[in-house]
Amino acid sequence: MITQTTEQPKTGPVSIAGVRFFDVGKVYHFSCDHLAELLVGDFVIVETTRGCQMGQVTNLLSDTGENGSHDYKPILRKATPADLMNQMIWKEREPDTLETCRKKAGELGGFESAKFVAAQYNFDGTLLTFLFSAEDKLNTAKLRSALQRSFRAKVDMRQIGPRDVSKVLGGMGACGITRCCSTFLCDFSPISIKMAKAQGISLNPSEITGMCGRLRCCLIYEYEQYHEARKRLPKRNKRIGTPHGEGKVIDVHALRDAVTVLVNDTRHLVPREDLVPLEEWEAFKARMDTVNDTPVPSQPATVDDEVTAAEPVDTDPEIVPEPYAEDAVPDKSSKRKRRRRGRSRRSRGRSKGKPN
Repeated sequence: MITQTTEQPKTGPVSIAGVRFFDVGKVYHFSCDHLAELLVGDFVIVETTRGCQMGQVTNLLSDTGENGSHDYKPILRKATPADLMNQMIWKEREPDTLETCRKKAGELGGFESAKFVAAQYNFDGTLLTFLFSAEDKLNTAKLRSALQRSFRAKVDMRQIGPRDVSKVLGGMGACGITRCCSTFLCDFSPISIKMAKAQGISLNPSEITGMCGRLRCCLIYEYEQYHEARKRLPKRNKRIGTPHGEGKVIDVHALRDAVTVLVNDTRHLVPREDLVPLEEWEAFKARMDTVNDTPVPSQPATVDDEVTAAEPVDTDPEIVPEPYAEDAVPDKSSKRKRRRRGRSRRSRGRSKGKPN
């Protein structure tokens, strides 16, 4: 049965309720506009694809419309004390019902590879679901027909995976505490072998495999931290510069932000701040040498350059012509002489132009 949770105060108008049908299960959302007195922890009756089910309210939300309009199914009603009592009665019959299912499967044959895990009644006993696991997909039509004749409820057969089996059965994990899947994990995240490699965990199957026979769910807990830390550190077998000299990385300690470097047959633990990436430095130095050795191309002359080259100006004050000298003083007598020569030339020109 779902346990009572801590009540949360409502903030603002509430129109959506999160409902959970099992202790550690997914949360589904339903509309609750018509239930003004609904509180977190209340048991409600809702309509699902598997018929009417009883669930417990885990949170209350307000539909702000930020994610678009959603058509949530409404909650039918709040559960009554009679509904809660009926659920307890039907739950007590589940072990005997599961044993009957196993006997029927043995009589019919063909289900040797199947493992029947649990039998689940809904709150009023109108729906009976059998959970089983198998390596291959099985045809359960014959078994379902046989069980339908033995029980009044509608019989449903559901095949689940190994992780769901461990979640239903519960038990202790390899760490010595209750399994995560049966304690707080509502969804199973995809897990790959690279997560174990990134954390430096031994790839021995006994150390990375859980009770379900799959990779342990806890491998994903610290993977992001290891992944981000390894981005800032060099990889194994990479040449690196250290205060002890040039060496090769033989081990990476992501959480310590350091690496183990082999320098002249001696191991040194070097933090990231003291590392010098030799390959990057040599590549940068080679590029700089190439740039320095490349001759600079001559630029084409402009119009201003051509004028300057054709009419050079000597700025030496010692050879500057006298009229442009900085301290030169104009001579009045020289001006008079030039004026006289100009008048004499003009007079001679007029005399030559007269007819004889």
